[in-house]
Amino acid sequence: MADGCIVETARGRVCGVRDRGVSIFKGIPYAAPPLGALRWRPPQKVEPWSGVREATSYGNRAIQAENVFGLPPDLLELFTLGGREPTSEDCLYLNVWTSGLAGAKRPVLFWCHGGAFITGSGSSPWSDGANLCRLDEVVVVSINHRLGALGYLHLEDVAGEAFAGAGTAGMQDIVAALEWVRDNIAAFGGDPGNVTIFGESGGGAKVSVLMAMPSARGLFHKAVIQSGPAVRMADRDDGSKTARQVLAELGLGPGEADRLRTVPAERILEAQSAVQATVGRASFADRRRLGFNPATDGTIFPGGPFEPDAPAVSAPVPLMIGSNKDEMALFLGHLPWVTDATFDNLSESMTPYLGARAADVIAAYRAAQPTMTADRIGLAIVGDLGVRNLSLTIADRKLAQKAADVFVYLFAWETPVLEGRLRSCHTLEIPFVFNNLETAALTGSDPARLPLGERMARAWIAFARTGRPGHGGLPDWPAYSTATRPTMIFDAECRLENDPYATERKVWEGA
Repeated sequence: MADGCIVETARGRVCGVRDRGVSIFKGIPYAAPPLGALRWRPPQKVEPWSGVREATSYGNRAIQAENVFGLPPDLLELFTLGGREPTSEDCLYLNVWTSGLAGAKRPVLFWCHGGAFITGSGSSPWSDGANLCRLDEVVVVSINHRLGALGYLHLEDVAGEAFAGAGTAGMQDIVAALEWVRDNIAAFGGDPGNVTIFGESGGGAKVSVLMAMPSARGLFHKAVIQSGPAVRMADRDDGSKTARQVLAELGLGPGEADRLRTVPAERILEAQSAVQATVGRASFADRRRLGFNPATDGTIFPGGPFEPDAPAVSAPVPLMIGSNKDEMALFLGHLPWVTDATFDNLSESMTPYLGARAADVIAAYRAAQPTMTADRIGLAIVGDLGVRNLSLTIADRKLAQKAADVFVYLFAWETPVLEGRLRSCHTLEIPFVFNNLETAALTGSDPARLPLGERMARAWIAFARTGRPGHGGLPDWPAYSTATRPTMIFDAECRLENDPYATERKVWEGA
């Protein structure tokens, strides 16, 4: 049975619930609604409120299209990553789960949701923080922030200073939420001096970008990037190109950009979707540069984030980074070029991803894994190209700073659902990290999966507490090095391997 509990924040009191040992607060505003004149402007302070604000329901999701990745119905039934709340520009809300409101300062885990900067929310059942709090004395925070064209449209170079910072508005929202944590989390039993940012897919890319933002310095102390490495993002020219495309879709010239603040959000979403459709046909290697992503601007987001080197601003921050064995089985496994793949036609199918290297890369993978079928070779190559290789690039560049430890993992557990065709697909590790397996249909129903959930959740908690993810339920997990490349393999039986899939890794060296 849930009981109420009240906390005093800097802007007013909030009332949450106490449920099975965890205090839960949902839908707390961390910045003013970015409406009207505040559209595309930096987040502003929330007006104080009197009385007690109820904090028992999630806030609105950001404006977004549904099923932006075009997943078929059988997959959509298994995925609850976006939450179910209404969408609105009034979306700057966060949620807090805490093991207790008093006592010792608890490590804070700050979750950045995935969705490639265009979709998602902090209200997915997979990222509910309660079970982490039941495992240990921690505080979990999740957030919503501006997405898509309303969060990442680089208008400054097209429409002038009135839109300064528009291309990083969504990232500035996340910084504002981290500032809220700094100013308020102690009242929820958390330690503002021990905050870990973590995220998966687009959320991992957000973590990557936060590590390069001067305004985020000191607001977090550890970082985890799950299947979401961002080595290079859009630059000013890339962002301006997208802004011009959106203006053209809206029938506006650069001199009419002031009208953007009165265009209905639904119309902006339509323009965004039209532009995004052209990105879907672009080169795979350019996907972080095209469409709706934060653009480096020399000030708010100076560069990189990990190109050509790891960002100096976060050099002392320990990093845990990893990927899933079969990332692209989710997005590509149902497509004809995969289901109909043979070694006679695979090179042609791989050309959009690899160009002239297609045949050579396929040959290298076949030599390394001679029993693997053509469809699995193709998916492995695209997954390594877009996720694992970039994750290891970030690990290497972070190590080169010689300022903080790096820990690397590979998630290899395979889900039995849909006759096992998804294997260790993208996003699958999220319910394990949060120990939310009982509510994640994607993981199936075999009780044998449950111990892995606790082992992974405890590893993330240990990293948040100490900067080292090892604990008694895992083999010894040393910090990463380029000499031996120790990697924790998360599977039914967890194990440490030095340089797993080394031959495949070397394919991408210097690429």
